[in-house]
Amino acid sequence: MTHTPVWFMRQAGRSLPEYRALREGIAMLQSCRTPELVTEITLQPVRRHQVDAAILFSDIVVPLMAVGLDLDIVPGIGPVIAAPIRERADLDRLPELTREHIPDITESVRLLVAELGPTPLIGFAGAPFTLASYLIEGGPSKNHERTKALMHGDPELWHDLCARLAQISGTFLRVQAEAGASALQLFDSWAGHLSRADYLRYVEPHSRAVLSGIADLHVPRIHFGVGTGELLAPMADAGAEVIGVDYRVSLTDAVTRTGGRYAVQGNLDPALLFAPWEALERRVREIVAEGRAAPGHIFNLGHGVLPATDPQVLSRVVELVHEAGAR
Repeated sequence: MTHTPVWFMRQAGRSLPEYRALREGIAMLQSCRTPELVTEITLQPVRRHQVDAAILFSDIVVPLMAVGLDLDIVPGIGPVIAAPIRERADLDRLPELTREHIPDITESVRLLVAELGPTPLIGFAGAPFTLASYLIEGGPSKNHERTKALMHGDPELWHDLCARLAQISGTFLRVQAEAGASALQLFDSWAGHLSRADYLRYVEPHSRAVLSGIADLHVPRIHFGVGTGELLAPMADAGAEVIGVDYRVSLTDAVTRTGGRYAVQGNLDPALLFAPWEALERRVREIVAEGRAAPGHIFNLGHGVLPATDPQVLSRVVELVHEAGAR
């Protein structure tokens, strides 16, 4: 590639008026399981922003829904689980995922690959810890108190639950890659709430299982977490080629912490998209410059696009990255 590639987490939808118009009256999970809608929504930011990759429009709880869990994505709240998993018997409600559970995902990816041509498609899944927290808490949590209580109080159940979730996430990623996705990202959105010791003992083995389980596919793997500055080294060592960096840690520090052995993805603060252009431009150029020290750099936000973001600003950022990151 002749320039630093750029795409954005949560680039499909949220800030785009054409997305809101298309989604009007259609529930989030219904949108994620309808191949024609998935295709159009995934393509919208590629058309508008000229980003260098498309990201499959989906949600990390889609495979949990596919295996039969009663859940919903509630506007303004997030995923809500009707019957949380709190004890050993609850594991029986969480069967392994097979490709037969998600024919719509295969169809969506195939439709997209045909439409995208040379533009790559990125697939993704939630990491076991983040999925486990949703399942145990019953929804989003600020403190993850039930999750940590189960993790420490019944480690055998914890590891069995995460092993099951690793199988589900790994299969979800494999189906996307085998249908044509060019890269895969594992999201551990809540891992930053853990100490390094807890991450290494209770979480890293299961994320490693997901990433090693798809190594034979020979597609680039990206590993991303929020607030994970202290965890960057073990997250990188869990098996990905690219380590995602949120906006709280500079790319320079991230490269140092991961031994200069990994490409990095990131890491503009999404809130800076609301700043005056002069300030935003300065920060974008700084990030592009920092990324040159890594074996590879994908320009991205340090978390997802905020809903009130001006789409024109995102398009300007893409143009600027392509110009500043020209090789």
